[in-house]
Amino acid sequence: MRLLRYRHDGEISLGVKSGNSVIELSNERTSIPRNMLKLISDWPKYEGAILQEMKDKTVTFPLSEVSLLSPIGNPGKFLAIGMNYQKHRAESVDAGITPPRNQMWFSKQVSSINSPNGDIIKPDSTMMLDYEVELAFVIGEKCYNVKAEEASQYIFGYMVCNDVSMRDWQMHNMPDRIELMIGKSHDSHGPIGPWIVTSDEVPEPHKLKIECYVNGEIRQSSNTDDMIWNCYEQIEYLSSAMTLYPGDIIATGTPPGSGFSPRGSSGNADKGRKGNVFLQSGDVVRCEIESIGVIENTIV
Repeated sequence: MRLLRYRHDGEISLGVKSGNSVIELSNERTSIPRNMLKLISDWPKYEGAILQEMKDKTVTFPLSEVSLLSPIGNPGKFLAIGMNYQKHRAESVDAGITPPRNQMWFSKQVSSINSPNGDIIKPDSTMMLDYEVELAFVIGEKCYNVKAEEASQYIFGYMVCNDVSMRDWQMHNMPDRIELMIGKSHDSHGPIGPWIVTSDEVPEPHKLKIECYVNGEIRQSSNTDDMIWNCYEQIEYLSSAMTLYPGDIIATGTPPGSGFSPRGSSGNADKGRKGNVFLQSGDVVRCEIESIGVIENTIV
């Protein structure tokens, strides 16, 4: 199922997508909460009621009449891995960045979370605003010291994420080291959504087409099978260092073709493309992942 958070007639509620409609889940008739974190944390308690609402379709709205919000508004953690696609790693080497030997993690501050169609702010303090389409997954159960072979059962579902990055902020301490957290955490620089696709509908998250367009021009085009460390290996690594909780968001890395690279959308050399193709006010960024959905944001 595709679970979403939305605003309709001034009220924020949870719903499930059904075709081009939204089935309302949180109302006076049901015990289903309006808080996605609570829903995920107590999923066994509410799953049956949700399935019944999907069957009855008592209250529905056209999808076009609701405003989609970030599926999760205030997770405990918003973590992201760097240089996790083979071809993205290659273009980072082109830029003079030494690739990490192990998984390289950073926090995007939760205040960066944005809705799937919300405006992305380009602050005056950056001249190098960049896009990064990523597959994100949501933790469904508390986990600590989980092995990769068991990790799939701890994933509640999947979303599209744009790991918006201020590249000049990332280079404030270059060449000694690259900054990650502060260059990735400006307000609005974490659009997610458009909904959470529950993991039962994504049996193989590592064979999904993933693309990013800017003003209709394709900039990134790859497949999640190019990940160096897959989602399950990421859970093993993270949970060996910290406890992951329901609702925590994990962004799994971006493919090649982001604005700092002279390479083409597929990561190959492209003589027709100039490097440093950064975002400007008025640009529209569209991120798509097969079987998950689309988010689209305007730069302001």
